[in-house]
Order: sequence, then C-alpha cells, then structure tokens
Amino acid sequence: MAKALRVDPRDCVATLLHDALAGEVVTIGEDALVLNADIGRGHKVALAPIAAGEPVVKYGFPIGTATQPIAPGTHVHSHNLKTGLEGTLAYRFDPVDTASAPGASAATFEGYVRADGSVGTRNEIWILSTVGCVARTAERIATKAAALVVDSVDGVHAFTHPHGCSQLGQDLEGTRTIMASLACHPNAGGVLIVGLGCEENQIKALLATIPESRHGMIRTLTTQVSGDEIAEGCALVAELAALAKASRQTVGVDKLVLGVKCGGSDGLSGLTANPLVGRMSDRVTAAGGRVLATEIPEIFGAEQMLMNRAASEPVFDRIVAVVNDFKRYFLDHGETVSENPSPGNVVGGITTLEEKSLGAVQKAGRAAVADVIDYGARVRIDGLTLLEAPGNDAVSSTALAAAGATAILFTTGRGTPLGFPVPTIKIASNTDLATRKPGWIDFDAGAVLEDGFPATEEALFTRIMQIASGAETAAERNGEREIAIWKRGVTL
Repeated sequence: MAKALRVDPRDCVATLLHDALAGEVVTIGEDALVLNADIGRGHKVALAPIAAGEPVVKYGFPIGTATQPIAPGTHVHSHNLKTGLEGTLAYRFDPVDTASAPGASAATFEGYVRADGSVGTRNEIWILSTVGCVARTAERIATKAAALVVDSVDGVHAFTHPHGCSQLGQDLEGTRTIMASLACHPNAGGVLIVGLGCEENQIKALLATIPESRHGMIRTLTTQVSGDEIAEGCALVAELAALAKASRQTVGVDKLVLGVKCGGSDGLSGLTANPLVGRMSDRVTAAGGRVLATEIPEIFGAEQMLMNRAASEPVFDRIVAVVNDFKRYFLDHGETVSENPSPGNVVGGITTLEEKSLGAVQKAGRAAVADVIDYGARVRIDGLTLLEAPGNDAVSSTALAAAGATAILFTTGRGTPLGFPVPTIKIASNTDLATRKPGWIDFDAGAVLEDGFPATEEALFTRIMQIASGAETAAERNGEREIAIWKRGVTL
C-alpha cells in the first residue's frame, strides 16, 4: 500500500512517497484515500474537494490557486493549479519567536586556523584567473604545480571564468568583487592571481579591493610579460605552498561557516532534505557559528516567513529591498516573478514557485536573520545571513563560497555532479537517487522517512564534521570544482 505525507493539518493536499496507480488505496497517517489517477512519487494528491479559484494549501500556506474543481484522490499539478505570484509587494514587519540564542556545543572538527581567526576546512592553493583569456593557462599551471607540492597542501585548484574583459560598471564590479572575496577565503592557504595584461579586470585594481593583511599569501602573474608563464606560475605556487604549510587543529563547531543550497529539487525536497539541512543550520547558529542562505528568487512566495525572522527592523527593511529589487530585475527584463521551477522540478512534483519556495526556505532553519549582504560580499557576523544571489546552482554556490562558506550543504531530488570551490556535500531527498548515483551523492536524506529526523539528523551532522575535518566529498573525488559569475550589463 502506497503512503502519502500531509505536512500541516491545514493542508488540502498530501505528497506521495511512492509511485501509485489509479484505484490504489493510499494511506495518509491514519486516513486512507483511493486515487482516481496514476500519481508519481513526490507529486500531490487532493485530500478534500477544492473548488475552482480556491487556494491549494501545502506546508500550511497557499501554493497557488485551483484552475478547475478538484475531487479528492485527484492528482494536483500544472494541469489544475496555477501560481498566485505577481509583482513587487509592500510588506509589514511582524516579528516571530526564533530559535534559541547561541550556546555552548561539544561538537568539534579538525580545521586550519588562520591568522585572522577564521578556520578553513581545506588548506589549498587557489589559482584565480582575472579574465577568460588565461583560463586554460591557469588550469595548466594548476595541473603541473599540483604534482610538485602534493606533500605541502591539500591541493592546487584553478577557478576560471569567461569574464573580466569587455565589461563595464556593475558588471565588471561584480566579477572583481567575487574574485577578491575568493582570494580572502580561509580554505585558500595561498592564492595565485593569473592575468593577461590588457583586460578590464586589471590585477592592480583587483588587489586594491583585497585587504592588505591578505597580500602576503597572494602572488600575481601577468602572462603577456612573462617569458614562460607555466614555469613561472609553478614556481610561484611552490613558493606559496611552502608558506601555506599547516596542520589541522581541533576547533568548535562555532568556527564553521555553512552555505545552504538546493538544486534539481523534487516534491520530497521540502519534506526530507531541506528540513534536515535546516536542523544543521540551527545547530551551527545555536553554537555561535555562521550560516549563509541565498537563492533570492527561490524565496518568492515564502519571503514573509524570513522577513518576520529579521533580527531587527533595519534587517527586515534590507530583506524587503533585496526581494523587491530581484522582482524588479525580473520584471524589467520582461519576465514574470513566478517563472522558476525548472522542467526537472516539475517532473519531480513541484508545480509552482510558491511550493518550491516554501520547501526551499526550510534550509535556513528557524534562527533569526541576523544580516543581509550584497552579491560578492563576505560574511561579517555570526548567525544566519541572507546573501543576494540568483537561484542558478553554479552562480549562487560560487557566491556562497566567495562569502566565506567553508562547506556547502546542497540538497537535490534529481541529482547533479557539480562541485564548487569548497566541499560541496550533496544530500539526496530520496533513497532512490542516493542508491542510483552513489558517485554524486554524499548523504541520503530519504532515510528520514524510515528512521525519522533525530537519527538521520545525527548521522548527517557526523558526516558534516568528518568532511569539515578532511574527508572527501563525492564532488572532490570526481574533480568537480567550478565557479560561475553573475553576468549583468552590456558586453562591449
């Protein structure tokens, strides 16, 4: 007999935990329902009659409006449910109680303590290219230099992109800011900046945006004036590796900076993986650590929940501004604010952006939103920070890393091989994905449905501490390390 899960007593739909056929009896807690259509895992079934024009409720909140009468046992999806989202809104600050204040935690991990007090989960040499013209050059230096310094650091990695030239104003500033923030990351024991020489993103201007206290662990290479850029680059990496040599030390979980992200979601993401990650967020913030949440377009429809958790009215005002600015960004480009669930999301059972958002915001746990920072900025205070960035997996995860996340918890119901500059821990929303793609997935959150949250929470927290202490993620084993920069403005 198939099962379905009703998240909130107010819900008029439940989510199927297994594929089920028309005529099959599905249990929802102590209740049972006969399906009148085939319904896939992660998709929704109506629990009671829903009239055309009435709100459809999941997670205790409307996820859209019925476009036709819906009978109990009916599949609820794109054919009979539409979004209720439109343009920008006026919001009112209505504070709610949030998670408990920071307290002591016995949890520890083995990290690299830096001079400024930050702690890295890796000790690597990062090679950053100023411009796409030297992307392959940076990669060649990384490949050759890695073999020379293998005993000194955890790795040598090049992070390249196609930008840095033919950019103006805010567009160029965004590229430069992201590169500067990556150059300050605690996982980078040393940084080699590789430039061409004639690009808009000049090395001198880039260095001017990096604190001078960091310059001692940065070297630069301008390839147009180098006789042998590969040999010179390798020598500079060897120099940095000798300076960066360090040992792990035992530190508290308060020194961890988590980034939280979801991509390729399905109908179970908001029931298993995302709330599980929310519990990790609460553990870290309660211990005095830092958590970064982003994907601003993926909170549309659930933004009031985060706004009501603002630590102060100025923080509330900043959340309102970043949300409405993003909505205007969509509208100014002739796009609706509701066009977000990807084809994979829809196949997985997510119908509207409201539904996706209500599931996605759970990754941020229940703590107060302590701060809001711009795209490319670095985290500055303890607690939960909201980071301005789009929903795109690569762009937002790069922004999380640049902001200072030393590990990223990445939930997925569909699967992806992508990895980013910092350890990217892939958490499957369902056991089928975890079983089929063990080369991509680090943790099976589908275990929540069998083992419950407490046991699964402990297992995930233990795994995060292991990875923070040096255990490889699947993406690291596969050599999946990418960055992507948010492209805005004209190209010359």
